[in-house]
Amino acid sequence: MPVTDPFNRTLHDLRLSVTDRCNFRCPYCMPKEVFGPSYPFLRKAELMTLPELTRIARAFVSLGVAKIRLTGGEPLLRPDVPDLVRALKREVGAPDIALTTNGWLLEKMAAGLREAGLDRLNVSVDSLDEATAGRLNGQGFSVARVLRGIDAAAALGFPIKINCVLQRGVNDGEIPALCEYFRGRGHTLRFIEFMDVGNTNHWAVGQVVPAREVVERINARWPLEPVGPAYRGEVAARYRYGDGGGEVGIISSVTEPFCRDCHRARLSADGKLFTCLFASLGWDVLGCLRDGADDAQLAAYVARVWSGRLDRYSDERSELLASGDARAKIEMSYIGG
Repeated sequence: MPVTDPFNRTLHDLRLSVTDRCNFRCPYCMPKEVFGPSYPFLRKAELMTLPELTRIARAFVSLGVAKIRLTGGEPLLRPDVPDLVRALKREVGAPDIALTTNGWLLEKMAAGLREAGLDRLNVSVDSLDEATAGRLNGQGFSVARVLRGIDAAAALGFPIKINCVLQRGVNDGEIPALCEYFRGRGHTLRFIEFMDVGNTNHWAVGQVVPAREVVERINARWPLEPVGPAYRGEVAARYRYGDGGGEVGIISSVTEPFCRDCHRARLSADGKLFTCLFASLGWDVLGCLRDGADDAQLAAYVARVWSGRLDRYSDERSELLASGDARAKIEMSYIGG
């Protein structure tokens, strides 16, 4: 049965983290000076098992969740992800299952994911320039391997969206090149404003490239036409290329917040429920399950959390920053963005 919060926001999307580990060290997510060899990542016993992931997902679907996105860390580091996709499709009956990946392991895993029933992919590509891409993934890894993975997945029929986090003076000069490359391959490119997620990514408002500026830059090269949202709560503002070259999207959490229509719950890899990307505290859904809750009790626990949700961080950001608010926010790698 659908559940709503005090702002009448339904629970529609679940971002389900399967690991807090990643093989990249992107500075806007897992800066390597923080996430080094001694960083206390979750132990195996703390992670949700495949049966636990399945049961918890079933509780969310019973409350109205129609879209499940598998995230990390890097979800493809977990070898049983295809088994999870299969269980979500066949046992839970999840209508739409997507996965967000950095693409490093995609070339070898795409076929298994497709066979398991995965519906869609989002792949992160912050730069097409080898040197810049290497700096932005924090490991010097070649973007060519990621692009091969995208091509392999596309050949299997996957719908693919490309996520690019823009930072002024870092990769914003590549906006035209990125648009040209991915529209030529039929993939929707989504530019994401650099956000103040967590406490370690050295965010500053001057590094944000506002959505309006991004649209203006693209429109100067390829005229754009706005497209309405595909569903209530869609995070990306969509634009169609006037020449028929597909679409581009802009996610503008900083300059054009969309808190009023946010319908996303996030579950960390150790089963904590976060009702906002910028939250400080999570609710222990896995603990509830391991304490013996049956399916109905598990769903009731989630419903109580969601029905009390008051999150509006992006709407309140300017006021909070001006007041010197120093709240500790959960790291993006822990809840999957």
